[in-house]
Amino acid sequence: MADEKSTPVEDRVLMKGNEVLAEAAMRAGCRYFFGYPITPQTELAAYMAKKLPKIGGTFLQAESEIAAINMVYGAGAAGARAMTSSSSPGVSLKGEGVSYMAGADVPGVIVNVERGGPGLGGIQPSQSDYFQATRAMGHGDFFMPVLAPSTVQEMADLIYLAFDLADEYRTPAMILADGMIGQMMEPVTLPPARDPESLPKKPWATTGTHMEREHNVVNSLYLTPQKLEDTNRERFERYEKIKATQQRQELFMADDADILIVAFGASSRIARTAIRRARDKGIKVGLLRPITLWPFPEDAINQAIDGGCKALMSVELNMGQMVEDVRLAAHGRADVSFYGRTGGVLPTPEEILDQIEALAARIGCAPSAKAGE
Repeated sequence: MADEKSTPVEDRVLMKGNEVLAEAAMRAGCRYFFGYPITPQTELAAYMAKKLPKIGGTFLQAESEIAAINMVYGAGAAGARAMTSSSSPGVSLKGEGVSYMAGADVPGVIVNVERGGPGLGGIQPSQSDYFQATRAMGHGDFFMPVLAPSTVQEMADLIYLAFDLADEYRTPAMILADGMIGQMMEPVTLPPARDPESLPKKPWATTGTHMEREHNVVNSLYLTPQKLEDTNRERFERYEKIKATQQRQELFMADDADILIVAFGASSRIARTAIRRARDKGIKVGLLRPITLWPFPEDAINQAIDGGCKALMSVELNMGQMVEDVRLAAHGRADVSFYGRTGGVLPTPEEILDQIEALAARIGCAPSAKAGE
């Protein structure tokens, strides 16, 4: 940590995903956390409650998720790095506040460690909030960067990135994880602590400098229709810059693939095993793992199709959501299919392998009997 009052933490440690999110956020310069307990992300808030006050930060358990996101709005408007975390039903309650942040161009980080739904659903891993995160986080015309870790290491790396993207583009940013990644433990190399003086300056913030500069107003209310339209158009110019420069993905065994599995988070980990087994059988299959869910890595899909990929299969822990973005990116140039499990049920590698073999046979890419021996 940058602050001398912090407790030293070894750079290479074995930690739980939720706790890594909290530790890395503090190292990224977050000094304000507002949240409300809900499984399966509660360890994140508990870690913040223990550690954040020791480095001069503020932890506050709000009276509700609605209150928590509006506290992030206030701290972000004052120029601080602030965040909140929750799980699916709690994030739904934050939607209005996130829209207000987007409308006022206030940066901040929202963590969703997903559980099953709709409604209370279950506390098992799920990816059923994809539409919410990438399309309908709140009312109005806006998007926000959405980052999807698949390892505990990426929990650290991506929350660090989320704060940087939020500040650079003056937008909320989301970490969309799932219960499996949040609860698992893996070795992780923690990022270095940021020097507070190195964080981006925010001359637009409401810092109360009295008469030293013009008054700053952070607001999402525009009573003149033309002003609101002009502001929205300017904001979408920023979104286009994000789409042009911030698409992130990982490719695995994809160079010569006839079939690409598209999967993120926990489902991508299971897909890797199925892909290796399919390769052993002579099926040319690879993985395209989106790291940014928004902006979706459509450029990588286009490049794969240009390179000879014939089919894409979206594997998700839901009834079919990201597959819509895969279809849009493919533009009808490749076969697109879907396989998913829901309710907290995880697919097995054998299930995915069966789907790969059936798809390979359907598109004429199945190996000969001899090649499979």
